[in-house]
Amino acid sequence: MKQYIVDAFTNKPFSGNPAAVCVMECWPDEVFMKKLAMENNLSETAFIVRESEGYHLRWFTPETEVELCGHATLASSFVILNYYEKESSEVRFNTLSGELIVRRKGDLYEMDFPTYELKSIPVNDEMEAAFGVRPIKAVLGLDLVCVFENEDIIRTMKPDFQLLMKLEGRIQNVTAAGREVDCVSRSFAPKLGIAEDPVCGSAHCQIADYWARQLDKKEIDAYQASKRGGFLHCELLGNSRIAISGEASVVAVSEILAKM
Repeated sequence: MKQYIVDAFTNKPFSGNPAAVCVMECWPDEVFMKKLAMENNLSETAFIVRESEGYHLRWFTPETEVELCGHATLASSFVILNYYEKESSEVRFNTLSGELIVRRKGDLYEMDFPTYELKSIPVNDEMEAAFGVRPIKAVLGLDLVCVFENEDIIRTMKPDFQLLMKLEGRIQNVTAAGREVDCVSRSFAPKLGIAEDPVCGSAHCQIADYWARQLDKKEIDAYQASKRGGFLHCELLGNSRIAISGEASVVAVSEILAKM
């Protein structure tokens, strides 16, 4: 079984968000996939099996299977379109979040993702304790999105991960308006076994949606301010869909020798 290590949302190795991508002829048992994801110790390992129409795609953190992962989807599309279907410009994935379509547009890979209804929730003392700074606003969809006064707060934040576990949402995101881009953010996912996701594509289904409405724009340029960093271009498509685009860079190709 081939495994590819791909850095997503970047064109430079050792930046962006790394994902392992495993392309298989048939499904191994779930225990094997969980163990391999744990062995890789990356935020996500993607497993792909060819179907009659497109591919079946599943994502695993070192601890659990997840319903949606943006950067591992981008990494998976990069692998399929550069190693398996070089003449194609589009790939379709069957996933726990329904059908996901990724299109290659020059150096960018554009993912068509669902958005989630965002509801305003009260800012509380628990948020301030977890983040070390009190947000000025909070909204909740699949994930929690807390808004802060400026970009510097986002870049220097040192959250308490034990307290983050007690907050609402799958992922706890922090964001502010950016100086050079529309918004800057970071994504913390201790509930998924990930302290900080270097560049979280699925979180931008909500982060970009929020800022598009705040700025009255359909297109949002976003930067994720983790140590590795990464850029995302997001466009609201209507009908509860959003296009999230980024580049990718392959770092390694290897062979998995452990028996499935």
